[in-house]
Amino acid sequence: MTQTSTYGLFRHKPFLFFFLGSGCSELAYQIAFVALGWQVYELTNSAMDLGLIGLIQFLPSVLFVFVIGHVADKYNRKKLLQICQILEALTAVFLCIGTAYGWLTVNQIFISVGVLGVCAAFEGPSGQALMPSVIPKGMIAQGTTIGSSIYQMGAVAGPALGGVAYALSKNAPFLLMSVLWASAAVLNGLIRVDPHHSHMSQLSQKTIDQATESNSQHDKDSVYAGARFVKENPLLLGTLSLDLFAVLLGGATTLLPIYAKDILDTGAWGLGLLRSAPAVGALIMTAYLSRFALKSRVGMKMFNSVIVFGIATVLFALSTEMWLSLTALAVMGAADMVSVVIRSSLVQLATPEKMRGRVSAVNFLFINASNQLGGFESGLTAAVFGVVNAAAIGGIGTVIIALIWMRLFPSIKEIDKLE
Repeated sequence: MTQTSTYGLFRHKPFLFFFLGSGCSELAYQIAFVALGWQVYELTNSAMDLGLIGLIQFLPSVLFVFVIGHVADKYNRKKLLQICQILEALTAVFLCIGTAYGWLTVNQIFISVGVLGVCAAFEGPSGQALMPSVIPKGMIAQGTTIGSSIYQMGAVAGPALGGVAYALSKNAPFLLMSVLWASAAVLNGLIRVDPHHSHMSQLSQKTIDQATESNSQHDKDSVYAGARFVKENPLLLGTLSLDLFAVLLGGATTLLPIYAKDILDTGAWGLGLLRSAPAVGALIMTAYLSRFALKSRVGMKMFNSVIVFGIATVLFALSTEMWLSLTALAVMGAADMVSVVIRSSLVQLATPEKMRGRVSAVNFLFINASNQLGGFESGLTAAVFGVVNAAAIGGIGTVIIALIWMRLFPSIKEIDKLE
């Protein structure tokens, strides 16, 4: 694809509205959990309570994974997004009023986090399943690349914006969140989807054919059909599990506060730079892939990107220089973005339209599990082996996983094109 055709995506109104709506929602989430974390810590001065915010946010995607996918396939995905975003906006209004008048308690904050977590658990898979319907035919890779940049832009801008707003007024972040989520609901309401729009490809037809015989024994409307579909397709199972174990082992970013304070001796300002470095690397890679789309040997490129991610993790683990640590983290973010784009495109192309919600719910669970459990794994190994050794072991483990998966799932290596 040329540069013109790629950026021409933004002239396609369904994609433009979807992109802007998703961007508003992701930015609101990033602001939310920065502001809520600061607020809870001010009220309780408890690290355990900070941990509870993450746990409460994560639990709904585990508890409702099968229901989420079934709902996303059975009902209008655009309306599901709007319902979630309206509920999120109302929750933000509640937090804003409670903070402004001083009656908001920690328990009320936890309940609000739970509501946001449930909404996010339904919103994520619904948005992933809707995205192929708003991308012009033949441009799934480019659309996925630009769509994947939404999280990275939120990760860079959200914490900073939330911090500035909170410094101005404790209720300002929540007011901003309510406006962003309301805007997202309006933007998604403007999307007009062609019901006959499809990204069926040789890849998706081959994957469906492989699954037809094994799935014919099951009710394809079952809430468990998505998990079975992933389990019975080597391409999907290999792609999703590769990301799960790679992030699980390579979660060195959890240890950034220790590196900033004890190894790099940079203080809070350095921690901010370290946290933003992976997102900066990912955004640079997004700009590159938007102009120069992946055209061949995408399966091998996904494996290679995971290997580069692991090597960069080891380099970061051993670094004692700020510039080298920032460079390694940026490379990690760039490599991860390549993997994300290919994985997301493969999942969309290899999944029938009527099952995208359920498969996206499984994908969403894999992503959340890898991020949350990866942080726990990094903390545990750091306590046992030391911080530097733990980060290095994680990076080496990521490389080993990629090499093993190349042998276990040779069909992924053979994938040449995404279109």
